[in-house]
Amino acid sequence: MASEKDPTIQTPLIDDAVGTMIGRYKILQHLGDGGFGTVYLAEQKQPVRRQVALKIIKLGMDTKQIIARFEAERQALAMMDHPNIAKVFDAGATESGRPYFVMELVHGVPLTEYCDTECLSTRRRLELFIDVCRAVQHAHQKGIIHRDLKPSNVLVSIPAGEPVPKVIDFGIAKATGQSLTDKTLVTEYRQLLGTPAYMSPEQAEMSGVDIDTRSDIYSLGVLLYELLTGTTPFDLTKLASAGLGEIQRIIREEIPHKPSTRLGNLTRSATAPDTNASSIDFISRHRATESARLQRELKGDLDWIVMKCLEKDRSRRYETANGLARDLERHFCNEPVTAGPPGVTYQLEKFIRRNRALVIGAAAVLLVLVLGVAGVTVQWIRAEWQATKAAVINDFLSTLIVAPDPKWYLTEPNPTRRSGPDLTVAEAMVDILPSIDEAFANHPDAEADTRLAIGRSFVGLSHFAEGREQCSRALEIYL
Repeated sequence: MASEKDPTIQTPLIDDAVGTMIGRYKILQHLGDGGFGTVYLAEQKQPVRRQVALKIIKLGMDTKQIIARFEAERQALAMMDHPNIAKVFDAGATESGRPYFVMELVHGVPLTEYCDTECLSTRRRLELFIDVCRAVQHAHQKGIIHRDLKPSNVLVSIPAGEPVPKVIDFGIAKATGQSLTDKTLVTEYRQLLGTPAYMSPEQAEMSGVDIDTRSDIYSLGVLLYELLTGTTPFDLTKLASAGLGEIQRIIREEIPHKPSTRLGNLTRSATAPDTNASSIDFISRHRATESARLQRELKGDLDWIVMKCLEKDRSRRYETANGLARDLERHFCNEPVTAGPPGVTYQLEKFIRRNRALVIGAAAVLLVLVLGVAGVTVQWIRAEWQATKAAVINDFLSTLIVAPDPKWYLTEPNPTRRSGPDLTVAEAMVDILPSIDEAFANHPDAEADTRLAIGRSFVGLSHFAEGREQCSRALEIYL
């Protein structure tokens, strides 16, 4: 049947049910059509008076397999009790044998549409998304996999002034821990169930691999990607125009860009008619921020979290929807997320962000201490250096100029040294120059100071050539 292979092209079969009674429910209005059922607005008369949503299998779709799947949805919903999952109130069958069930009427719009209409910030979007994760976790704990999580199956209503996301339509849900119905519930080989843009690689593969809860984690990742960027990981237009084989290849093999990278690749325009091809300015405006800031918000934690959900290998995804929700909460608290790299630098960065005031105060105190210690150390080193240099120069002068025992100079004349009462200061300085290299072999700074002092003395005595030479030698050592 064409409708089973491609439910999206199923023409709504609106019969004459409006105005009639189905059990104790009066049909008021046709609301919409899913893959296998038609949804009506109905009014319950007994035992309470209220409006409900009544879902009934479409005319002409009462095959055994579809009826089994429909009853599975009814049983799945009946087992769950969570504020973010539409409740089931009743179930039965029409006089003609068409199964139906009655569930909570959710007055709402798709999650992505609500967030864009209200121009919610990234944080507020994530808070609503965490509620969805908790709902999916509850379903998983009941042994139910949704297998078709997408914006139109997550409606946001405002019952008491606060938005409440509700997960609906478990029409292709799969039991993981128990039998949901006595009838056979088997996914037909080579039958693609779900919405390709939100479908996990193992679900798209249709290879007989058992689908587990991590398939829903992938779909949650796609939904999160769209909440953050306004686009799905894979282009909707491209998927819509591709054949089955190409759709499977794209989902199975192509690696989508990180959310921040995807934003960076968008054009800049204030308006964009097509959501899947919106500009970065259009996307940012609907998140009450600027494009540059939005990209900064997504880089790091949120990029890693989304890409962990979208791993081709399901063993690398989050094990549970609660694990995904917890990582988002860690991001809020500036704690390290499990999806991020475990490097010391990353851990330290998170600690600093989490304890900014404490770190700034400690850093200021540490800086004062370091500067104080450094100042004292520099002064001490400088004093030691000056003392050492002075000692070396003093030793040189004591030995060669004012030696306490001058016998080597007066009583034992050196033929290379001049002596006598006619010896001038300039001549005495010339005589000691050959000794400078040896005396200051290990103390270049002291040698430079000594040569500079002698050079100035030569200049003062009008011996300009000798003075220039010694000053030049001192400058070479300083440099």
